[in-house]
Amino acid sequence: MDTKPRNGWVLALTSVASLMVALDTLVVSTALTTIRHDLGASIEELEWTVNSYNLSLAVLLMPAAALGDRFGRRRMFAIGLALFAATSAACALAPGVGWLIAARAVQGAGAALVISLALAIVSAAYPAERRGAAIGILEGITGLAVVAGPVIGGAISQGLSWEWIFWVNVPIGLVALPLAVNKIEESFGSDTGLDVPGLALVAGGALGIVWGLVRGNTAGWDSLEVVLSLAAGAALVAAFVAWELRRREPMLPMRFFRSPAFSAGNAATFFLFASLFGAVFFFAQFLQTSLGHDPLEAGLRLVPWTATLFVVAPIAGALADRIGERPLVVGGLALQAVGMAWLATIAEPGLVFTEMLAPSIVTGIGASAAIPTSANAVVGAVPGDAVGKAAGANGMVRELGGVFGIAVAVAVFAGLGSYASAQAFSDGFAPAIGVAAALSLAGAVTGLALPARRTSESMTHKELSTDVSG
Repeated sequence: MDTKPRNGWVLALTSVASLMVALDTLVVSTALTTIRHDLGASIEELEWTVNSYNLSLAVLLMPAAALGDRFGRRRMFAIGLALFAATSAACALAPGVGWLIAARAVQGAGAALVISLALAIVSAAYPAERRGAAIGILEGITGLAVVAGPVIGGAISQGLSWEWIFWVNVPIGLVALPLAVNKIEESFGSDTGLDVPGLALVAGGALGIVWGLVRGNTAGWDSLEVVLSLAAGAALVAAFVAWELRRREPMLPMRFFRSPAFSAGNAATFFLFASLFGAVFFFAQFLQTSLGHDPLEAGLRLVPWTATLFVVAPIAGALADRIGERPLVVGGLALQAVGMAWLATIAEPGLVFTEMLAPSIVTGIGASAAIPTSANAVVGAVPGDAVGKAAGANGMVRELGGVFGIAVAVAVFAGLGSYASAQAFSDGFAPAIGVAAALSLAGAVTGLALPARRTSESMTHKELSTDVSG
């Protein structure tokens, strides 16, 4: 049977769903200033508006992959779509910031199912020699949301109200849901058992770590709450590793980490998204608070940075199939570090758009090259029937990195700047972006451990094929 039409539907629908989730993240980032004014939100509440979503997303990504393997990837993907659309409506109806934060947390659960299973479904549908190109297209179409998100968020916040940034998800979900049910074939992972203790341990460990990172700036990094949260999270992760080593059918086979492609790819992903999320959290606010632009103007000025993902990611994904992921991951992260460091050195009130253009494009090209290739390195490091496990682990690493990056950036900003004036915001923004550049550089260094792709695949599959079932 010709699989090309089926694969076309798979790629289109998973891309649309990923676009919806990415669109939500970006429009919220652009609307933070409007939400702060409208709801009287503090910097802590703004951080929770972003991180309540990221927290549940990070905690549930690996469980989402396991649920897809057990109950069917298409089924759980469709449930994720429905939940995300419904909770988007709940966000739009929020009467206060507390309701908004709670609705965003539930919205993250839907996003976890969509993100984890979209990558798993695409990875399973395409053979290894075409997988990089398919993932590049997936990330590139997701990049359409990155391009449109800041502009849509700015236009809606300015022309209508911030609530409408959530309403836009509802029609996308309503259209995509029945098509996904009818056009994507059901698939299951190699392991159809449900590891309830493993799910509880990894979810609890992620919750403890993320909670500690989110609360560190408010409660104090040496506070009993934060220290105990981080310690409990680390202990639960250690218990999860010990449990998985004993399981005949582990949710995440620990032998995966013997593969340089799997380990280095995940490490590079962590630093990539730590850098990216930390920068995204503050950049639109800088354009509005320090430079005096309205939300729509701020969104338009983010386009040179974000538009590169739509153009570069598919090219990078296809190129990785020919030359391997290492040069694209390392080079991309290095470029992102250069661009962010450049922005940090010139950030000040009165900065004109033309001065920001070149470093914004450099930053965007770097991120666009590294995002699909780091993901492809991870899912390409395991046998085909284990891509759900690899995709879930990679998704969790993305979100943990993102929360870590925001926590570090907010700590630096709070120590050196404030919202008191344009200059005060700029005083905190510049060093925060400088830290984001350093995180990106750390990712480039870890990416050097990635092997050549062909060597990685032949070695890894030989070593890991017997480990999928224990």
